Amino acid sequence: MNPQADPTAKTSPHAVAVGAPGGAERCPLMPSYGPPQVMFVRGEGARLWDREGREYLDFLSGLAVTSLGHSHPRVAEALAAQAQRLLHVSNLFATEHNGPVAQTLDGLLGGGGQVFFCNSGAEANEAAIKLARRWAGWGRHTVISTLRSFHGRTLATLHATGQPEKHEVFQPLPEGFRHVPFADVAAVAEVVDETTAAILVEPIQGEGGVNVPPADYLPDLRALCDERGLLLMFDEVQTGLARTGRWFAHQHSGVQPDVVTMAKALGNGVPIGACWARAEVAGAFRPGDHATTFGGQPLATAAARAVLECMIEMDAPAAANAAGARLAAGLEALPSVARVRGLGLLLAAELDPAPGRSAGEVAAGCLAAGLVVNAVTPSAVRFAPPLVVSADEIDEAVARFAAVLAAPAEAAAS
Repeated sequence: MNPQADPTAKTSPHAVAVGAPGGAERCPLMPSYGPPQVMFVRGEGARLWDREGREYLDFLSGLAVTSLGHSHPRVAEALAAQAQRLLHVSNLFATEHNGPVAQTLDGLLGGGGQVFFCNSGAEANEAAIKLARRWAGWGRHTVISTLRSFHGRTLATLHATGQPEKHEVFQPLPEGFRHVPFADVAAVAEVVDETTAAILVEPIQGEGGVNVPPADYLPDLRALCDERGLLLMFDEVQTGLARTGRWFAHQHSGVQPDVVTMAKALGNGVPIGACWARAEVAGAFRPGDHATTFGGQPLATAAARAVLECMIEMDAPAAANAAGARLAAGLEALPSVARVRGLGLLLAAELDPAPGRSAGEVAAGCLAAGLVVNAVTPSAVRFAPPLVVSADEIDEAVARFAAVLAAPAEAAAS
């Protein structure tokens, strides 16, 4: 049988026959990701099922995306209803959901701002970078970001990302970016000059290892920006929308930003991103300065509207705090976990180095044991389950993780 036509065929998840001698196969997708180990075909809440029917606990949520869990009925219903009415007309015309979604986001951020819709976190950060340059004017184009940050994969957001090892093969990258150590305000102040337009920072570093800065870091950045006339821009693509126990992670510090970017959880799996800015900053854009064909289109904003309504009704920040406390306590009690860092339901378990097993090996063992997590650094495993995860599911996940940590390395990965 043609493996393309049979989803249960025991071939590589993405392989297709190309008629080469001996039945050789190749993947039709570019090799920008490693070979997939599992093909998931169904999800519900915090659980996934692969094409063999095996069940998994999803404690990664598609990288902090499916915060309301898989196949949420309200989101599914909103998508189905919208798909039958209107999919796309372009941003030359108004549609029914983008205004209410923008108003809701503005309210969650304290009000007084405006929103640009796009399709991803990288695009949201591109919009923020362009807005900063437009606001600051000619000659002030530099954006300061931090080492171990992650802001996207486009050329500009890749250079904003403070991971030089990712830069080298794509040089030359766009100019106008400087990197300093995370949580070091003095280092930021040292590199500010007459070309600087903005500071772009994650309130909690996600891909960098779930790194939480000291309490005075964001307030001190705000003071520096006010003193030097710079924009303070928060990348909340991973931390936004209740993930850390507040609607946005910067709200733990009480700081008011100039620009906030978000994506991931906003559509619960439907691609949508947004860049919010204070009205006086947003007003720097003029018609034609920035655009995107699909940004804010009816299907995506219908999903976002349903997501926000559900999150507000359930008090999602409170849910993340309660579930996160239980998960953190469970992980901290494990003898092979040196410490747990993070807030709410964005946590990293730093492994005790004594067993000599990397976080990547542990994450692979977890997948084999039916628990989806990932290695966020060589020594830390990231947990970002849906905000609707139950207490029983948390305890079950901790038990599976403990079993993997306790098993011999060979057995854990099999």
